[in-house]
Amino acid sequence: MQFNPYGGAAAELAALLVNSDPHEDLVRLLTDFGYRPITTLNAEQDARLRAWIHRLDKIFTEPTVDSLNALLAETTTRPYISTHDDRPPHLHYAWEGDPMDERVKAYAAAGLATLFCEAPTRIGRCSRDSCPLVFIDTSRNGRRRFCSTRCSTRVHVAAHRRRAG
Repeated sequence: MQFNPYGGAAAELAALLVNSDPHEDLVRLLTDFGYRPITTLNAEQDARLRAWIHRLDKIFTEPTVDSLNALLAETTTRPYISTHDDRPPHLHYAWEGDPMDERVKAYAAAGLATLFCEAPTRIGRCSRDSCPLVFIDTSRNGRRRFCSTRCSTRVHVAAHRRRAG
C-alpha cells in the first residue's frame, strides 16, 4: 500500500520513535531516518520529546479520533505548502524555525492522523504477548499482526508445539 509522505514516512517515524531505546540519541535516530532539517535538541527539548514519545506509544494500542486530536492539539501544527530542495509542492506541518522537538511532534502526529483517516487498522502493536514493539502495516492485505517475521514465527511455532503436545 502506498501512503502520502505524512501518512507513510511520518507515521513510520512515529513507530520508530516509540520503538527506540529510551536512552538512544534522538538526533542520531532522526538523522539516520532521513528527517530534515536536523538541528539540535537541548536537554529540555529532549525531555519534552521523550515524554511525548511515551504518550505516542498509547496511540498504537488504541488509535482513536480523540487521542489523535489530543496529540495534534499539543503540537505547533501550522500546515503550509513548501517547495524546498527542488521538490514538488508538499505539505509541512511546522515551521522550519520551530524548535526541533516541536517539528518532530507535529510531523509524527500529522502522519499518524493522516494514516488513521485513510486506514485506521494499519496502526498496530505486535500481537506477541512479550513484545512491546509497534508498527505501521504496509502489507498489501492490511492484516499484519506482528512487528516482524521473527515474532510471527515464535507465536506460530509455540502454537504448533502446544497442538502437537
